[in-house]
Amino acid sequence: MRAPFRGNITGNGWIDMGKVTGRNVGTLPAGRHGAGSSLTLLVKPSGRRTWVQRITVNGRRRDIGLGPVDLVTLKEARGAALENRRDIYRGGDPTAERRRAKAVPTFRQAVAKTFAAHAGRWRSAKTAQGWQAQLETHAIPALGDLPVDKIDRADVLRVLSPVWTVKPALAVKLRTRIRAVLAWAQAHGHLVTNPVDLVGGALPSQPAVKAHHRAMPWRDIPEAVRQIEGCEAPLPARACMQFVMLTACRSTEARLAVWSEINLEAREWRIPAERMKAGREHRVPLSDKALAILEAVRPLRGAGDLVFPSLAHPGRPMALVALARVLKAAGLGERATVHGMRSAFRDWCGDTGQPRELAEAALAHSIGSAVERSYARSDLYDRRRALMGDWATYATDYNVAT
Repeated sequence: MRAPFRGNITGNGWIDMGKVTGRNVGTLPAGRHGAGSSLTLLVKPSGRRTWVQRITVNGRRRDIGLGPVDLVTLKEARGAALENRRDIYRGGDPTAERRRAKAVPTFRQAVAKTFAAHAGRWRSAKTAQGWQAQLETHAIPALGDLPVDKIDRADVLRVLSPVWTVKPALAVKLRTRIRAVLAWAQAHGHLVTNPVDLVGGALPSQPAVKAHHRAMPWRDIPEAVRQIEGCEAPLPARACMQFVMLTACRSTEARLAVWSEINLEAREWRIPAERMKAGREHRVPLSDKALAILEAVRPLRGAGDLVFPSLAHPGRPMALVALARVLKAAGLGERATVHGMRSAFRDWCGDTGQPRELAEAALAHSIGSAVERSYARSDLYDRRRALMGDWATYATDYNVAT
């Protein structure tokens, strides 16, 4: 005669065969087996055996996994179950910490979240790409898989130390971007202290910046313009370099300029906000000399819309190095950089008594406090038109060349 079935059918369909002991833990059949109080051994048809505790917190019944039998003994499982029951008795919730741990993102995930949070605030697509690329190259290999609440001062130092004195400019940007990612995590409650704020004293002093961009003295600008006009550089690059000098714009703004931004009748160039460093539209008044440069390159327009197209790669903007080659071809490569031409304009403004706010507005710089800027709505456009006309007249007056 077959022995009577002594187990119980549980609500989830498993068979509860009774108490678990140290001897039978590895031989019990598939089912759910009581192991004392709220602890059970769950044996799946596959043979996998895990400890499960059923608890009630705030009127809600929940199951907590306490680990597989090959890693957690019966005694250890009973001890963990007892601690959970004590935690509940004291008003705690053993499942809360587990849910929080699952919710904590890794550094890699936090980078993606931070990037998305800043999605409409990047100055340009290039800035956004550089932000991500720098973290991908220097930070994510070391920090990517770490939960943000596990990243400490030593982890941050491991990323920054190799580049801190070798590439100081890169290191400073990298520190700022890691801090921004962890600040996002901090704001969302994933960590209490930003570890980037704790590394300062552990990093050595960085070498001082040796020099700014080489800037040509403004008194030499007329001669420089003459030399550029007569050099053997390709017309688009030569014209673009002169346009940069006469408008005091950034080289990237000129290289990416398109005809749809330029109103020849209004003698105006409107650079859209997404291409400006400050993220605001900038109007550039065009002098007679600047307009003459545009007329010279207009036949190159072809099917594209770029004002200064690359001859080597039709339809694409010229590279920054093309402008550096113009300076070299004109014999000016050792005396100035492309960006340094903006400094020459600013020095001319200062030495000839031009108002500071006018000069800074021409350079598309923000000046004053945030409150002050909020009240300064005018871009001083009419005054800047006169200023840029005077500058262009001086810069192209070869009779004053020294």
